[in-house]
Amino acid sequence: MVRKTETLLAEALCRRCRPEDFSFKTTAELEPLEIPLGQERALEAIRFGAAIKHPGYNIFVYGPAGAGRHSLVSAELRVRAAKESPPHDWVYLHNFERADEPNAMPLPRGRGRELKSALDKLLEEIRTTIPAAFESEDYNARVQAINEQFEERQGQALEAIRKEANEKSLALLRTPMGFALAPLKGSEVIKPEAFNKLPEGERKAIKKKVEEMQQKLQEALLAFPKWDKERREAIRDVNREVTAFTIGLPIEELKHAFSDLPEVLEHLEFVRLDLIDNVHGLLGVEAQMRQQTGGFGEGAAKLGNGFARYAVNLLVDNAEQEEAPIVFEDHPSLPNLIGRVEYVSQMGVLSTDFSLIKPGALHRANGGYLAIDARKLLTEPFAWETLKRLLTAKEIKIETVGEALGLVSTMSLKPEPIPLSVKIVLIGEPMIYYLLSQLDPEFPALFKIGADFDDRLSRDQAEPDAFPRLLAGMIARFELKPFDRGGVAAVLERASRLVEDSEKFSLNLERIADLLREADHIATESGADSVGAGEVRAALDAQRRRASRISERMQEAITRGIVRIATEGSAVGQVNGLSVYQLGEHAFGKPTRISARAWLGSGKVVDIEREVELGGPLHSKGVLILQGFLGERYAIGAPLSISASLVFEQSYGGVEGDSASSAELYALLSALADRALRQSFAVTGSVDQHGSVQAIGGVNEKIEGFFDLCVERGLSGDQGVLIPAANMPHLMLKAEVVEAVRDGRFAIYPVTTIDEGLEILSGIPAGERPGPGEAFPEGSFNRLVEDRLASFAKARKSFAAKEAPGGKEVGP
Repeated sequence: MVRKTETLLAEALCRRCRPEDFSFKTTAELEPLEIPLGQERALEAIRFGAAIKHPGYNIFVYGPAGAGRHSLVSAELRVRAAKESPPHDWVYLHNFERADEPNAMPLPRGRGRELKSALDKLLEEIRTTIPAAFESEDYNARVQAINEQFEERQGQALEAIRKEANEKSLALLRTPMGFALAPLKGSEVIKPEAFNKLPEGERKAIKKKVEEMQQKLQEALLAFPKWDKERREAIRDVNREVTAFTIGLPIEELKHAFSDLPEVLEHLEFVRLDLIDNVHGLLGVEAQMRQQTGGFGEGAAKLGNGFARYAVNLLVDNAEQEEAPIVFEDHPSLPNLIGRVEYVSQMGVLSTDFSLIKPGALHRANGGYLAIDARKLLTEPFAWETLKRLLTAKEIKIETVGEALGLVSTMSLKPEPIPLSVKIVLIGEPMIYYLLSQLDPEFPALFKIGADFDDRLSRDQAEPDAFPRLLAGMIARFELKPFDRGGVAAVLERASRLVEDSEKFSLNLERIADLLREADHIATESGADSVGAGEVRAALDAQRRRASRISERMQEAITRGIVRIATEGSAVGQVNGLSVYQLGEHAFGKPTRISARAWLGSGKVVDIEREVELGGPLHSKGVLILQGFLGERYAIGAPLSISASLVFEQSYGGVEGDSASSAELYALLSALADRALRQSFAVTGSVDQHGSVQAIGGVNEKIEGFFDLCVERGLSGDQGVLIPAANMPHLMLKAEVVEAVRDGRFAIYPVTTIDEGLEILSGIPAGERPGPGEAFPEGSFNRLVEDRLASFAKARKSFAAKEAPGGKEVGP
């Protein structure tokens, strides 16, 4: 007798939200939900990770996209940061001992800006007062006196030489080539022609006197550079004295303003000493640069400024910060993370100095929190490895990729590292978290806290108005029209459909937000004051239509007969299976013809999809399970003596998953029993080796895919879908399917075993063994299969007997 499997009632196909159950008229009456809905576990982890200050307790927030990870992290970090003090300012200063290694200095919050302003004012004052001091009458008089003293000393030395030379009848002459000595006759210089006519002895005596005086002249001339050096030293001493006097008071005022900061006082003393030694030359550099460039351009302002080394590079300014900083770095490249040293082009040459050191996200977040998208971080070259190294070393060291790899040997700046104290929050997908945990040995030591976001919320766990209040907050944040009760109910039904579970709501807030915005737009276009169920359903229809071109083309190929799918009649070894396609955010179902053939063989079921490498491992597993089922149920007294093949007809892409294994088994059993199955049904569900039908994914899309085809061809009342009974809680079908079931034009059967499905598809009893080892009842489907297999076994035994030596039968 065929057992009675009841079809599902229309009320079981979609769990409706009843607008009349809500106590509000529109969401404008609701107080927005302040705490995240359904994320208590993740929230607890984030709060714990943000509070604990031990090394390595950085946070990895993982969960599905659209679950509100970034917004929740931002909200919680702001709450935590508000309880913490803002960090120090950081400045870079010129290193007067090693210019290529700028000094990093922490300053109390706001003092960095103060020091920078004070030194800028000092340098502006120096540019005015120092030139004025060097142009004063007193300074010029002192320099003139030094120069005159030098000239007088030179003149006295030359006069002594000239006087001695005259006494020896020699003249000291100044020529373009320098000084020279010439013989005299009276007061006249003897010309060369006359000198050559003199007696040889007289010429020799004159030459000897010239050589003696030449030696003395040389000695005097050699003393001149030494005297000039003494002159310059004397002028430099005057310059130092004038500079020291001029800058003394401003420097002392600066020291007094920063008397509580010993490091600043030490640096100001370096500035004072360097200015005393170099200010006159630096003024000359500035004057030359102005003459060459016509002023300070962008590059010249940095490097042509003679006084730039006395300025302050305010790297991190926390003067306006009232709490611990929170930085979200959207582009975590290596320079954006750790900072960089920039260069300027100056007359074709790239140059740099400490003022061109730029901060990275780690500098700005130091003392607070830095949030980064994990996928973006991992795809940036060297960013992940560098971040781990800096977290381990607890300092920020600015370096280029070339320096990190040891590929660059050119001279550059090596800024002093800055101590690092920051809480890193990575945000990413679960797969990234699990892969890093497994493959990166340093990851568990650096990211000890995992905050796991859920993607769904149980309807029974949430307060009745919790989800509407969540929607009210989103509606207010996006400045949308209020939603009435019907509109809220429609959104909640969609939230259940998104998670494919009538007992839960989806927490994919991004997709829900999209629906809210699009429904609001439709309401605005129609001039409505609020958003109702009609606008929500119109928005859903528009979403489906925008993404349905491919599904419509597939449906068209079936209705035109290009792809063969039967929705009426019966056939042996053929069943309509159901597949789900996911294209972006749009998922849709499509029926697929599955066929099987069986013949005498050695007990092997051939999966054609696997043989041609179109079947994935999960699909192949499902086919092998079928072989186990056949052997356990039918191969009791004789070996399984069949060969069979299974294939997805007109399938030209890959096949994966085991959700079609029940349909494949129905087709195979039909081929073995040589009994036709109804083609007005489609089947989905996986099967185990005991013949139990198991739950699958995408049940709503699969049902609707076959339903749409039946509607296209005309609903006859005999069509329907077999689904696993375990999938009943997942049903959230569209209204058209629900109405067709209510009117008796379409049916959905929940089945728990293969036998139940066989009876629905074949119309005859499946049959059960009366006892262990006994045959199935006569006329049952299983008896037909068993008899066919028995005939195969007998034929195989007969073949074996013919091939045995002597023609005798061997074996049982």
